[in-house]
Amino acid sequence: MPAATACAARPIGRGLGARDRSAILARALARADVAHLADRAYPTLSGGEQARVQFARVLCQLEAGRTVADRQVLFLDEPTASLDLRHQGALLDAAAGLAATGVAVVAILHDLNLAAAYADRLLVLDRGRLVAGGRPVEVLTDDLIAGVFGVRWPVGRVPAGGQPFLLPHRDADRDASDPARD
Repeated sequence: MPAATACAARPIGRGLGARDRSAILARALARADVAHLADRAYPTLSGGEQARVQFARVLCQLEAGRTVADRQVLFLDEPTASLDLRHQGALLDAAAGLAATGVAVVAILHDLNLAAAYADRLLVLDRGRLVAGGRPVEVLTDDLIAGVFGVRWPVGRVPAGGQPFLLPHRDADRDASDPARD
């Protein structure tokens, strides 16, 4: 089955004809940067291409779903896995754009730099327990990184006092006493 068929095969929404669904599909394929893959069979795509096709499906569902309900929530579980840097940014930019239209976006990210760059609010879990929550600039601290992740990677700020970032380094003082942290 071609990648594009996965989005168009299941009509959703109210009052949408074939032309409307085709327009929604075209916008989603372009936004996910997979329009050039529309005639390819899904199993022949790379992992990153498949992830972008899945994101296009979600974009179709959200747009068509607006005809049914105004309130929408987008759950993303490691959406940048398998994506190169350009597509990581593009996907998170698209998610931020959806958030700006009123869609609640909940994303699970292990890349703290991406989380700090895109999230309005971070929730940090340690072994299933909430240990911190708030704006990235408030949450990401040296003590939190050492306590939750067992590494001593200092948190920088760009510009000074602004957005936090981590710069991993090989000589980090790892907490070898707890192998369950990995």
